[in-house]
Amino acid sequence: MKLGFIGTGALTSAIVTGLKSVADNDVPVVLSPRNEAIAADLASRFADVRIAADNQAVLDACDTIMLAVRPQIAHDVLPGLRFRPDHRIISLIATLSLEEIVALVSPAERVTKALPMPMVAQRQGPTIIYPPDPDVVAFFGRFGKAFAVKDATEFDALSVATATFATYFKYLDTLHGWLQGHGVADPTARGYVTALFRALAQAPEAAPDADFMHLAQEYATRGGINEQVLRELTDRKLFEAFAESLDGVHRRITAS
Repeated sequence: MKLGFIGTGALTSAIVTGLKSVADNDVPVVLSPRNEAIAADLASRFADVRIAADNQAVLDACDTIMLAVRPQIAHDVLPGLRFRPDHRIISLIATLSLEEIVALVSPAERVTKALPMPMVAQRQGPTIIYPPDPDVVAFFGRFGKAFAVKDATEFDALSVATATFATYFKYLDTLHGWLQGHGVADPTARGYVTALFRALAQAPEAAPDADFMHLAQEYATRGGINEQVLRELTDRKLFEAFAESLDGVHRRITAS
């Protein structure tokens, strides 16, 4: 494989960093010069990562191409490029459908959508893949957990879950700020919140037969403080509002 990236942003950086952390990795990488700072940083850290003169040079040098441009400019950038029939295309553009990508990269025939997480830089986090492609699954499985799905509807629904990262960190920030406001000094407050939620993240794997609501009820001791917070947030329809936000993201993803 000779791997090229059209678009060199944070996700490209995460994928390359994760890939290059694999001990037996020997995949040469060619980057577009779109983001000079990120491209230069990656090229300086890894001997087999280089920067191409332009996007077309990436295509000419590689057989596997990851599309990592912003969706707002994809229709401006991609039609001007000369793709080959033998190119393997992996689109990281969440809001463009498979059909749209196929049309933009013609005559390339082997086209897959993938949605990795920034955490792949640390070889963690899931990547969803549609349609299933054994080679793409094996590639992302080297530095994370790959989920191949056979249906575009399922891929779009799973994509919505990735819209919750910032909200999760705001949740932690609220708890962190509250602790500081009640006399807990940093870094104790931050360290405690981090350790607490790292431990909670292990609970579903430790109890694979329990659904999430069962875990919520298990942790919400009758008359206890967990039950109190859960009840109060439920009464204020916080979770209904959350579900409505997910619906809005889903409409945006599927609008194309």
